[in-house]
Amino acid sequence: MLHLAGIESVILEQRSREYCEHRLRAGMLEHYTAELLSDVGLDERLKRQAFAHEGFELRFGGERHRIPMADLTGGCKAVMYAQTEIVKDAIAARVDTGDPLLFEVSDVRLDGVLTDRPAIRYRHDGRDHVLQCDLIAGCDGFHGVSRPSIPADVLTTYSRDYPFAWLGILADVEPSTFELLYGAHENGFALHSMRSSKVSRFYLQVRPDENLAEWSDNRVWEELQTRLVTDDAWTLAQGPITKKDVTPMRSFVTEPMQYGNLFLAGDAAHIVPPTAAKGLNLAVADVCLLADGLVTWYETGRRELLNAYSDVALKRVWRAQQFSRAMTSLLHHDPQDNMDARLQRAQLHELVTSEAAMTAFCQNYVGLPFAGRVHHSVRASPVR
Repeated sequence: MLHLAGIESVILEQRSREYCEHRLRAGMLEHYTAELLSDVGLDERLKRQAFAHEGFELRFGGERHRIPMADLTGGCKAVMYAQTEIVKDAIAARVDTGDPLLFEVSDVRLDGVLTDRPAIRYRHDGRDHVLQCDLIAGCDGFHGVSRPSIPADVLTTYSRDYPFAWLGILADVEPSTFELLYGAHENGFALHSMRSSKVSRFYLQVRPDENLAEWSDNRVWEELQTRLVTDDAWTLAQGPITKKDVTPMRSFVTEPMQYGNLFLAGDAAHIVPPTAAKGLNLAVADVCLLADGLVTWYETGRRELLNAYSDVALKRVWRAQQFSRAMTSLLHHDPQDNMDARLQRAQLHELVTSEAAMTAFCQNYVGLPFAGRVHHSVRASPVR
């Protein structure tokens, strides 16, 4: 987005290009995320390979309930396109511009973030470097150096660890569904998703300390079938399982998301449980808002949008946190709390029988419009 506006930037990445392009990540794009990728020209492969979903299915009590998402949100859809593929597209586009993109950078330190010329010290190709810049965007994840570069007494953090995790399964098998299936079962939550027309992605609720060795392929398929079963004899297609991993679930938010000329975005500032697939989409919303502030500043010299970045971004972050927590509570089973199970069932029934409840749910599910957009008019008049 900055390149399209004529703003020069340098990207420093700790990992190798191969690692970035092959790390398995989430795959559901909100309506406005997919729209933005189109706006900035990163949708060539997306248009060929992605699945656009107009609804999804909730399963509980042996019954299936389709939620007509697009009908309830003015045509908004969810798009299935793996984050890994977005990273490939973005890296390729960046390389094509010739702008600096440095992989395998180490020993990164941020200096002078309260000044108008902050610096980044780093090591690359066996040499030490100092990069002076106008601003720093800390898009380096939860374990990066950006957030720790802000004094601890400036930040307030909020966090919650959940008493369950997800067992993720990747299988070489044609998806058994054309839309996402969410299953709420007394054995725990299950999700059937897809990566392509020949690769399926599944998730099962497990313990945070789950031992992968206890999950044979046969046990995985049996449990998926059990948790997604319906009374109409639906069956799950099976195939070779190529990957299994356990992902813990947590919520995390840090405030503020800016300090001087350092701006946090994505996992550096917030983490959501994966149930509502908001992590990637929140990161895109962050950088869209930040790019808007940067373009406005370089064009006009006015910093109002930049100064308001944290406040505006956090409004969306907290709404996504609330929805992610609500969706997690709705679908995950706690065997120690039988009253909670009955409350879940009441909520599920309300969701599938009340158009008002269904509409509110879908509006959050497909995502809110972005607060900032880098418009085509910006590209026509680049600034430097």
